[in-house]
Amino acid sequence: MRKRSTWTGHSVSVDRIAAPWATFTVSVPLGKSNGTGVTKFILLGFQEGWNVRVVIFSLLLVVYWFTMFMNLLIITLVSTSKILQTPMYFFISQLSTTDILLTTTIAPKMLHIMLYYRGSITFSDCVTQLYFFGVSEASECFLLTVMSYDRYVAICNPLRYSSIMTGRYCVVLVASCWLFALFILSLFISTFLMLNFCGPNVIDHFFCDFFPILELSCSNTYIIQKEVSVLGIPLIIIPSVIIVFSYAKIIVTTLRIPSSTGRQKAFSTCSSHLIVVSIFYWTLFGVYMFPIKRQSSTISKIISLLYTVFTPLINPIIYSLKNKDIKKALHHVLYKQLRCPSYM
Repeated sequence: MRKRSTWTGHSVSVDRIAAPWATFTVSVPLGKSNGTGVTKFILLGFQEGWNVRVVIFSLLLVVYWFTMFMNLLIITLVSTSKILQTPMYFFISQLSTTDILLTTTIAPKMLHIMLYYRGSITFSDCVTQLYFFGVSEASECFLLTVMSYDRYVAICNPLRYSSIMTGRYCVVLVASCWLFALFILSLFISTFLMLNFCGPNVIDHFFCDFFPILELSCSNTYIIQKEVSVLGIPLIIIPSVIIVFSYAKIIVTTLRIPSSTGRQKAFSTCSSHLIVVSIFYWTLFGVYMFPIKRQSSTISKIISLLYTVFTPLINPIIYSLKNKDIKKALHHVLYKQLRCPSYM
């Protein structure tokens, strides 16, 4: 129900959003320059019963801490172990950095909402969460592309691998991934901040995602939707094409290897990365590039959980469980700690 009253010198719009558990009132002063009167959003999260939410909260809390532990472990091993001082593991450590950024941006607020049935977030904090979420996702797109290029050079041009993938070149590639992600998301946020939000302020999601927020805008969203479609080309389409091309060349080159042992070794070095890429890009395409029309909010939230919570957990598990060098480095660190314990 919407009521409009007029005070001296101010026009105020009051929106009441009916829900089975509460009623929210949003006061909208129209005297602001950008026309946006919503100062905070209400995140609904998952609207299940208390017992179900406790179970989900406990599961997600365990996933959150295990995700942080596994990714920090990989970063520590890569930075301290001489065995892992190669371009491939350097890129894996950077991928762990993006996973930590993504998890830290989404998980704490999501756990709060899960425990308290709902949660409020200020407009500025919502935009900040949207920005860093986008930066982490965009940088992961670019890093996965760089990692596929690294595997392409290693298998298709092994004699020149060390001369091409130098330490300096790897740093330049990673820095370019982060800077390009920051640049693209800055363009998007600058356009997003031009939108007006007059109410309601209830987001049926567990974080400030793009489409749920866009539905609340009282502005014409045609331009920003077209901008998202255009930005999807360098963010998703082009990296996908590069990855597919790289692995097509890798498969052709691997099949030409005469020995079965050589072919198996070549495929094993790429299988982990290919699994991570498949999980990540399928969820991104399903949510942002080709969203399913009329899908329920619950299904949308479950899909969002795949790439915001479970993918950052799956990445280090896949790379660590299938990688002998990481296992060897971990055993070396544990053996060194057991042999030389530190005393206070």
